[in-house]
Amino acid sequence: MHSTIASTPSTTRTGRVLRWRVVDIVVASVIAVASGVIFWAWGQAYSPIAAPIEAVLPGFQGILNGPWLFAGVLGALVIRKPGAAIFTELVAAVVSALIGTQWGFMTLVSGLVQGLGVEIVVAAFLYANWRLYVALLAGAGAGLAESVLDLLYSYPGAKASFAIAYTVSTTISGIVVAGLLSWLLVRALARTGALSRFAAGREVTGRV
Repeated sequence: MHSTIASTPSTTRTGRVLRWRVVDIVVASVIAVASGVIFWAWGQAYSPIAAPIEAVLPGFQGILNGPWLFAGVLGALVIRKPGAAIFTELVAAVVSALIGTQWGFMTLVSGLVQGLGVEIVVAAFLYANWRLYVALLAGAGAGLAESVLDLLYSYPGAKASFAIAYTVSTTISGIVVAGLLSWLLVRALARTGALSRFAAGREVTGRV
């Protein structure tokens, strides 16, 4: 007779615990609040920058959407638990809305959609792969999800050329800003010891 160890909903077959700890909630909340302030600040600067781009290259203003997409990727890379992307992106959107934003309730919808775009990608890798290409795909997921929402709500009936340009530019922005920069930020934070209680920090520093 041989014994087997059954996996539980909070533990993977490799032994990784997916249940949230108190420190996970606290750090995810800190990430979300800080991100929400950045979201709000970028919202103040967005229109003056986007207007001339849209006038000259309609649709390519999507390249400016990246700063609203990073919270979910950053939260997922640090926490590495189911729901982290949705939690950080949605709470960041709530913080931004509470400070004051011209998009009102749609800010919360965007946060949910962007977080879901990231969550689907990291879930596809079973919350087990956190390499650079996964971060880039997660950023692309956030960008693609937001593109669909914006085209349905903000640009209904847009021409195909506009829709393609907006989707491509937003996705690229998601890959670079939300994906690459978040991945680099996590590694930089890990080297300072700030993430020592997380696998993301121990992975970079070589500690177990």
